[in-house]
Amino acid sequence: MAQAIVSLLSPENLDSPHQTLVISPPQEGLALGGELRIPGDKSISHRALMLGAIAQGTTTISGLLLGEDPHSTAKCLRAMGAKISPLNTELVTVEGIGLGNLQEPQDVLDMGNSGTTMRLMLGILASHPDRFFTVTGDASLRSRPMARVVKPLVRMGATIWGRDGNNLAPLAIQGQKLLGLQYRSPIASAQVKSCILLAGLMAEGETTVTEPSLSRDHSERMLRGFGAEVKVDPETHSVTVQGGAVLQGQEVIVPGDISSAAFWLVAGAIVPDADLTILNVGVNPTRTGVLEVLGMMGADIQLLNERTVAGEPVADLRVRSSNLSGCEIAGDLIPRLIDEIPVLAVAATFAKGTTVIRNAEDLRVKESDRLAVTASQLNKMGAKITELPDGLEITGGTELHGAEVDSFTDHRIAMSLAIAALRASSPTTIHRAEAAAISYPDFIPTLQSIIKN
Repeated sequence: MAQAIVSLLSPENLDSPHQTLVISPPQEGLALGGELRIPGDKSISHRALMLGAIAQGTTTISGLLLGEDPHSTAKCLRAMGAKISPLNTELVTVEGIGLGNLQEPQDVLDMGNSGTTMRLMLGILASHPDRFFTVTGDASLRSRPMARVVKPLVRMGATIWGRDGNNLAPLAIQGQKLLGLQYRSPIASAQVKSCILLAGLMAEGETTVTEPSLSRDHSERMLRGFGAEVKVDPETHSVTVQGGAVLQGQEVIVPGDISSAAFWLVAGAIVPDADLTILNVGVNPTRTGVLEVLGMMGADIQLLNERTVAGEPVADLRVRSSNLSGCEIAGDLIPRLIDEIPVLAVAATFAKGTTVIRNAEDLRVKESDRLAVTASQLNKMGAKITELPDGLEITGGTELHGAEVDSFTDHRIAMSLAIAALRASSPTTIHRAEAAAISYPDFIPTLQSIIKN
């Protein structure tokens, strides 16, 4: 069987940072197989760096994601006095400076494209009395809503200024002594929850966040591991942290990111005769919505070698090609697979019947409007996707053809389009493909490695 050609082209304009990815499947189809490892979990990587910096003593991190977003987190923490060794996957050392001891930086804190960095860091910065901080990011991050964390922080006593009614960065923060808060969030968002809990570490009294449904719980697990007093009520989807915490440095082992594994899970499910095993994947139940949905669609996925590593459940995932059927994706499932919806839309394109995605309006304020971009770019390739106010309606069973598509500088869009291109009947050109490096620097070499002759 001939091998697909996967080519990353340098920009014609040498001053441009943008790159173009061309995927040319062979006429007789391609084969996918083998074992692969994925990058460390992005959510856990961010939190390990942050908690390590504000803890006492030394934190060691192995398996850290080397994407651009964790580099933004580390750079900002270093600018405020934290000592963090050069980032690598083997071992990163963070010499903590203790809760409340971040220094006032001499310059604006640039958080790049990382919404997690900005939203979580706002909770930490707002609780540092008598210190002034200014935060910004790239054009995409400056357009993303921050009022969802600014408003509860202000209720705790924070002083924050910004554009568009304190909704958009750049934001200026005058640190204050905060008071604990009982906050009922209108949305299930791990970023909102984590921001408020981090602010609550230095607030007076207890801080509780209640969500309409369960969002990923990495912050609760890691805060408890670092020594914070955390109470979780799963029945009410509430988490409480006690103020005045003293955090101690820890050993953190970062599992593989299931959001990165999702691309290979879908590839293995839709490419005929595929057989892939993805090693060391975090399968935290607040993140495994993608496994449940693919299971509902009929995907052949096995969890192998299940184990617990540093408090997080981990497994190897084997996926083989299968005949998929459409399903409904909505409700409490959405917070547990919000990042995987673009690539699940690819799976739905090849499924028999109709797939409907609802309650996912939060995707409109990610790195791109992921609902609009997913629909428009896959439709260029022949998909039949109707954009809904809060989701997508996908008519499956269509044949895709190659086309010129664009990532809109969104890493998950870039990778989802690459997976769709594996089943297209002609070459696909993906513009601004360098966006994949934000969360998956080795995505293209990994793709090349699993395509078999």
